[in-house]
Amino acid sequence: MLATTFDTLPLYVTFLLTSVVLIAVATAIYVMITPYREITLIRQGNAAAAVSLGGTVIGMAIALNSVARGTYAVMDLALWGGVALVCQVLVFVLVSFKLPGFRQGIEEDRLGYGITLGAFSVAMGILNAGSLST
Repeated sequence: MLATTFDTLPLYVTFLLTSVVLIAVATAIYVMITPYREITLIRQGNAAAAVSLGGTVIGMAIALNSVARGTYAVMDLALWGGVALVCQVLVFVLVSFKLPGFRQGIEEDRLGYGITLGAFSVAMGILNAGSLST
């Protein structure tokens, strides 16, 4: 059993590093797409921005987890990670379209806006995970 554990260690490290890079790249792309500066707002103590971005990152991680559990191919992880990012962007577009003054709401730290986007982002991650595990 010990040999099997050490045999799979390189695959574990590869998947972990790939997932971390995917989360970092997806987060960077996501914050460039949104009309407000999440990191600046978060540094200023804006809870709405923190909750919305946190929900997006969690949603991405849920989807990546599902892919990683179902494949041995790093390219599958990267491909479906890209799909998960697109879905997260679509969630952002939908929520910001449905909530009037969304940008202003986040910038003014209206927590309800952040919680709504964060919750929908996590929900999309769960839906992605279920779809990816079939």
